[in-house]
Amino acid sequence: MPTAPSTTTDESPQSGAPAPSRRTWSPLRPLVLRLHFYAGLLVAPFLLVAAATGFLYAASFQAEKIVYAHELTVPVGDHTLTLSQQVAAARKAHPGGTVSAVRPSAETDATTRVLISGVPGVGADHTLAVFVDPYTGKVRGNLEQYGSTGALPLRTWIDGLHANLQLGDNGRLYSELAASWLWVIAGGGLVLWFGRRRSQRKVRGTTGRRRTLGLHGTVGVWAAAGFIFLSATGLTWSTYAGANIDTLRTSLGQATPSVSAATGGEHAGHAGAGTGEATARDIALDVDKILAAARAKGLGDPVEIVAPADADSAYVVKQIRRSWPEKQDSVAVDPATGKVTDELRFADYPLLAKLTRWGIDAHTGVLFGLVNQIALMALALSLILLIVWGYRMWWQRGRASAFGRPIPRGAWQQVPPQILVPAMAAVAVLGYFVPLLGIPLAVFIALDVLLGEIAYWKGKRTHGGQAA
Repeated sequence: MPTAPSTTTDESPQSGAPAPSRRTWSPLRPLVLRLHFYAGLLVAPFLLVAAATGFLYAASFQAEKIVYAHELTVPVGDHTLTLSQQVAAARKAHPGGTVSAVRPSAETDATTRVLISGVPGVGADHTLAVFVDPYTGKVRGNLEQYGSTGALPLRTWIDGLHANLQLGDNGRLYSELAASWLWVIAGGGLVLWFGRRRSQRKVRGTTGRRRTLGLHGTVGVWAAAGFIFLSATGLTWSTYAGANIDTLRTSLGQATPSVSAATGGEHAGHAGAGTGEATARDIALDVDKILAAARAKGLGDPVEIVAPADADSAYVVKQIRRSWPEKQDSVAVDPATGKVTDELRFADYPLLAKLTRWGIDAHTGVLFGLVNQIALMALALSLILLIVWGYRMWWQRGRASAFGRPIPRGAWQQVPPQILVPAMAAVAVLGYFVPLLGIPLAVFIALDVLLGEIAYWKGKRTHGGQAA
């Protein structure tokens, strides 16, 4: 969020205000201010889009329940059909494709989802979800489904808008750029705000740019922790930084494990077997015994039963509850014998794998349900307001009809070497792991130095010409 340095009036000493340590802060403040200002100014449009679409995504969970109420809910009946009968009803209505997974009704008024892959007209990374009444076997409708949270068309579209502006993989660069810089801008804002004298942070009784700055800083301080969290968790599944984080986790032995679908057992590595991404066999009508074997191992609702990938693979039954407390246990069941060949408990996940799971689920609004979604919408609105106030301060900072005077360059020259050198090393390492932070920062520094040199030589020639 772009800010600007305060005017002389804002920064003038006031009696009774505790003075910050000038020895450590004075050389750093202009540099932090310049970075915060220009990073906010240039990245704010991306953050604005991310905030607006993120607000819509957080709201889409509740909207989905309303829009698709007919498909998702049923009147409660007296007798539940077997799961195999429900699968058969879905198969009769949609004979094409392959039944790759089933999500049995987890609540008394919920439908069962039978997921069919390979249906013409349905994307390769999507499935056709057929919604079956567990009491009557009646098919109540079908919709495309995407992702592990079972997103239906409305939420899927908003998710694509938030993640990549509906532009595919190339569009994901916008969201990674926003996530890469959000924590930098929020952290810089915190440093600047708490570096100000207490008397200069108030909003009441102020006007003009001073009031805008007070609103910007106050809201930014309260929301900063949320912004840093969203930035960190958003990067975990981004294109470039996410791959680096994944590689680091794997090298530390902290990759997310998965149950082995091989009938021989033993847990698979990160994102390995049992995901259902390459299923080729149709779910058999004896799926009831598969579910019973999983129930015997303590897997309660909600669960998803994934079909074997081939004749040598097992069924995978996995819990899919992503709200707190999470249910993420999974087992593999041999279709020939009905015996469990492997099991994996969420309690046995490595620490970083658990933190990643919780972080992503909180970021997407499912970990704490409606409260989580309201908190995300509040953060999104806060970010939108901060961006608006940031640009307003830029406008108010203009003088003599100029639109937003720039922050003077050369701030880095005031930083002592013992601080500047380690900071540059840290930025270089961080830029390597988060390239959409490092690359734009390097370009900005290069352009800033170049423009500074051009301005210097122009001024020198002008001064020389006047002297002549």
